[in-house]
Amino acid sequence: MNGIEKHQHGGDVYRYKGCIDFSSNCNPLGTPQGVIRAAAESAARMADYPDVRCQELTDALAVYEKVDPAMIYLGNGAAEVIFSLCLAVKPQKALLLAPTFAEYEQALSSVGCEVVHVFLEEERGFCVDEELIRAIGRERPGMVFLCNPNNPTGVLTDPDLLRKILRVCEETGSMLVLDECFNDFIQERERYTMKDCLAKHPALFILKAFTKRYAMAGIRLGYGLSADPELLAKMERVTQPWNVSSLAQAAGVAALKEEDYVERGRHLIWEERAYLQRELEGLGYRLYDSRANYVFFYSGKPLWEACKDRGVLIRDCSNYPGLGPGYYRVAVRTHEENLRLIQVLKSIEGGVS
Repeated sequence: MNGIEKHQHGGDVYRYKGCIDFSSNCNPLGTPQGVIRAAAESAARMADYPDVRCQELTDALAVYEKVDPAMIYLGNGAAEVIFSLCLAVKPQKALLLAPTFAEYEQALSSVGCEVVHVFLEEERGFCVDEELIRAIGRERPGMVFLCNPNNPTGVLTDPDLLRKILRVCEETGSMLVLDECFNDFIQERERYTMKDCLAKHPALFILKAFTKRYAMAGIRLGYGLSADPELLAKMERVTQPWNVSSLAQAAGVAALKEEDYVERGRHLIWEERAYLQRELEGLGYRLYDSRANYVFFYSGKPLWEACKDRGVLIRDCSNYPGLGPGYYRVAVRTHEENLRLIQVLKSIEGGVS
């Protein structure tokens, strides 16, 4: 196997110890100390089963998201929410962008769903456009998955276009699954979220997670928002009980109090993303309009192995449908770490070992 076949996702720090991980896109400030303490303290009750209703976390999350608690579904990471959703609905056909997050297709394939790709054009900066609307009308799928900003490109879809897509989905009987896991890192997050559409549009399902916002990837905590009680009940029926551990519930409650931490992380990302974009452009790489906490670019050189050998992990995106060799994604990290990334890339470009 080559490196990318072994390294299907970012964050494989267990195989590549000692490397700075730019392949995983979590808050560069690291997990808040209050979250770590809450998880550690909850371990004292390890002999008890978790609260099967996740009551305290659900109530706190409802206040944070400004939604009815009955609209919240909690899962063992966003990935479990995606799989539970697909298992509950079992669509016969679904539409996916290409490139986009791999777990959508994995979950759909697990229930025998036919997947139709709408390929984003590199010439148009990998932007979502009216072609998606035409494809929904033509294919009439049971589900449409849309990540905003998209992963791995970081490109945002305009809110007006999102609302048009939602209307077409309702007209065709399609569910729109909108992944907003990276919404927290864009500058106009309230403008781009579709939460205000939930109450009147039961065809909309919004996917979110604690993973990126609070750097909690290892504890696994994600959630979905929907105004369709029948759908949420179906999801509960296909999900194992106690799927959210006591540690995850305690960590989630503590994380929702970390408002200052979230704002500091957002501002750090905006500053450091601009720095990385300038430096990567200076190296001659072709960049795209990423608004998330990562930068997506193209290089004519094979970079993954060379970076790994110099102690830096980046995400080789060649295994995404719609992409090929030369496309890479790097997380926005602290300035010191970002300096190291640029130094490594300059050494590769200059042929320095």
